[in-house]
Amino acid sequence: MTLEWTSMSQLRHGIRGVLGKDREDNLAVLNRTALRYQLIDRLVYTAVLSRDAGLREGCRWLIREAARVMGIFPASIYELYKAMGQGRCGGFTVPAINARGLPYDEARALFRVAHRLEAWPFVLEIARSEIGYLQQPPAEYAAAVLGAAILEGFQGPVFLQGDHFQVNRASFQQQPQAEREALHSLIAEAVEAGFFNIDIDASTLVDFSRPSLEAQQEPNFTVTAELTGVIRRRQPPGITISVGAEIGEIGRQNSTVEDLDAFMTGYRRCIEGQNISPGISKISIQTGTKHGGVVLPDGTIARVQLDFDTLQQLSQVARERYSMAGAVQHGASTLPDELFHRFRELGTAEIHLATGFQNAIYDSPHFPPELRDEIYAYLRQTYGSSKSPEETDAQFLYRERKQAFGPFKEKLWHMPEARRQRIGQELEAKFTFIFTQLGMGHTREAVRKYIKPVAVPIPMPAALKEVWQGVEA
Repeated sequence: MTLEWTSMSQLRHGIRGVLGKDREDNLAVLNRTALRYQLIDRLVYTAVLSRDAGLREGCRWLIREAARVMGIFPASIYELYKAMGQGRCGGFTVPAINARGLPYDEARALFRVAHRLEAWPFVLEIARSEIGYLQQPPAEYAAAVLGAAILEGFQGPVFLQGDHFQVNRASFQQQPQAEREALHSLIAEAVEAGFFNIDIDASTLVDFSRPSLEAQQEPNFTVTAELTGVIRRRQPPGITISVGAEIGEIGRQNSTVEDLDAFMTGYRRCIEGQNISPGISKISIQTGTKHGGVVLPDGTIARVQLDFDTLQQLSQVARERYSMAGAVQHGASTLPDELFHRFRELGTAEIHLATGFQNAIYDSPHFPPELRDEIYAYLRQTYGSSKSPEETDAQFLYRERKQAFGPFKEKLWHMPEARRQRIGQELEAKFTFIFTQLGMGHTREAVRKYIKPVAVPIPMPAALKEVWQGVEA
């Protein structure tokens, strides 16, 4: 990957002849071929890794504006999910991908698959926890994704999603207002970056000690309704952000129809009382999976007993009683390949996939072995005290290796181009298989029917304004 620019004057010189401005002083793409094959790598690299905040912000703005000109736009999947909930569209399950270690390369692979299969309704997401340990704020993630779309010649909506915008139970109990404000700020930051799909996760607050199901779900639906209102007040004109909620914390007891009814009864009462509309368009449930899978002593993944009956039943109830797209399955990327076709057959609205692709990167024969050794040495030194006596080294490394993506971000981006390309090809093969199993082929027309481009003006960063005066028209 080409090194970043180190000054605004270098940036202005670097975009000359490729990016300019039109008569209204808006960004214009002067040379689309040069943007894709000469400039975009450097823009993305600088947007991610520059130590100069002004350069980072300037490049992120240029990428998003260039994407708009090229027919690429951050979008909400709400209208498609609304159509699914009303029975006007369906037959597929939307994959939501957490692109962790190599977001630019993973997104490039996804856009190649989308183009080849004509598969458009897929989501690229990042969770609240991932933003921290990946050291990757929403605007950085968006720049990598939109840059990948430009490079691969994609045109159409890009569904960026805030995954697991989760309430920290301990923080909420100790300082509820501070935790609320942290989530409000995160929502504002994500929406500004083009994340027009947000999954609220207040399932951490469910209190199983309470006597009735509605009382157990009360802290969950109250906070979810509050955050739905925050999102509605933040959404840009013309955009209805797709909001998801969660009734069962992943890794705990399986969800039931009664749990869903209890949550929705209270949630609807809250949003109606606060004049918030519309409400959620999908519901995340627990069916027996666990984030990252269950790791055996030799480092392999245990076979999960996923409750498909619960998934089918709750998806059906979500659609028929509450006009939602259906249920959402988390923690599925480490499931056996032969199970993936079942999700679309059972009417699953969305499936979240992360760890399986993280594993594909780390375990690839093309991942530099010396870098892997360095990462594992770092993990042993930094997190070794958390290793339990009964835990093997393989289990420990599997559990903790996601923590290395942030500290080793620059070294990962500096991997030899040939190795990154081969890893990208391996990911592309995995995405192709999953997209096919989920019934994603030839879904482009459904997306075109329900998702329309909406212009969302983005203020130019202050650091770029002086430079922009010297950009050619």
